[in-house]
Amino acid sequence: MVRWLSDDEQATWQAYVRLRQRLDGAISAGLAEDHLSLADYELMVALSAAPNGCLRAKELAAEVCWEKSRLSKHLARMDARGLVERRPAEEDARGIIVQLTPEGRVALERAAPNHVDLVRRVFVEPMTVAEARTLRALADKVVAEVEQVTELGGA
Repeated sequence: MVRWLSDDEQATWQAYVRLRQRLDGAISAGLAEDHLSLADYELMVALSAAPNGCLRAKELAAEVCWEKSRLSKHLARMDARGLVERRPAEEDARGIIVQLTPEGRVALERAAPNHVDLVRRVFVEPMTVAEARTLRALADKVVAEVEQVTELGGA
């Protein structure tokens, strides 16, 4: 038997969906001014945080929670634009190493100030310090549950 959401639960879920949609839309529009997509930015940030700006494609996919096919197609587009470079892993010819190119790093560094300003304006500043702590705690709680469910094969 289906346990439908109560009116209050449905309102909370829909508030989250609106938040995610509007926030992603605003962030995407901001990054587009710097000729990047939100997907480009997420991948470039993950690569920039890695040693030497490179990760195995499998590790990058796990970092951003993407499926292999989506990552492969998006990396091909980024490679064509000179933002990343892909090459076979030396120790495993089946593995692919993805590296942020110097051009990609410049693009990321050019976009970052505008991105941070927008995140601050639409996400950080509307919250009090206590609200931000609460949001982090709730996000951590939900993420932990999602990870437990997906590890069990329930999602």
